[in-house]
Amino acid sequence: MPWSTGYRGLVTAAHATSPMHVGSLHRYPVKSMLGEDVTTLTVAFAGADGDRRLAFIDQETGRVASAKQARLWRNLLKCTAGTDDAGRVHVRLPDGTRMATDDDDFDDVLSGLLSRPVRLSEHRSPGATLERADPEQVLRDGLDAEVDAPLLELAEGTPGDSFVDLAPLHVITTATLRRIGTEAARYRPNIVIETPQDYPAYDENGWTGRTLSVGSVRLRAMGPTPRCVIPTLEHGDLGRATHALRTPAVENRVESFGLGELPCAGAYFEVLMEGDVHVGDEVTLD
Repeated sequence: MPWSTGYRGLVTAAHATSPMHVGSLHRYPVKSMLGEDVTTLTVAFAGADGDRRLAFIDQETGRVASAKQARLWRNLLKCTAGTDDAGRVHVRLPDGTRMATDDDDFDDVLSGLLSRPVRLSEHRSPGATLERADPEQVLRDGLDAEVDAPLLELAEGTPGDSFVDLAPLHVITTATLRRIGTEAARYRPNIVIETPQDYPAYDENGWTGRTLSVGSVRLRAMGPTPRCVIPTLEHGDLGRATHALRTPAVENRVESFGLGELPCAGAYFEVLMEGDVHVGDEVTLD
């Protein structure tokens, strides 16, 4: 009987045939802001409709603003972005003020909040990058410390021009979330799969190359998702949670996308068949 990689949860035949279903669906209209829960997610080859379609560009460096560089951009996680019925994106600021992203003074207001000049972009430019501060150095030295921050080129595994980090979709199981003991919101998944209570944590490690069928959509797992510092940061009303990185760093440090052994939780997916996913849809893994 195979073992899952990393955390040693035994995958038995009973586990393999246990029912799984979509527990919740999420999209994040503005990169690094809090997002919205939805009951249906329309999925195309480029990812979930309305997900990471907007991002701020640092006017000083030309790089994409991401809370992966917490020293500069963690205040983005104090804002919540949502989409109205007409497809217009609105943002709730930390003081409760609501603005539409196409308001004339939107860039100016956010530049003030972030203490750095930014402009909102609807299209990812070729070769767009962001700073990914070394998450373990941030935990060791503090949020405002100058730490190693290599550049990450965005969406290398994704068609189109959205601002996803790498892949069209991110999926995580409730088994992994229960093991770590934190909220799904901290990991910013698109699909949370509800698994039986005895399902092994970190089983997503072993899904690479396998096909996930959910609703009318078919997805192929690309590999386990490496975790940055974002899950540990304040998310709206949620406080700091250093265990959201430290627990997988101890229990589930695995090879990820040729980058070496990194703390991982969840998995990235590419889209094989477009369609709609609904909360409650059965999930099967081939």
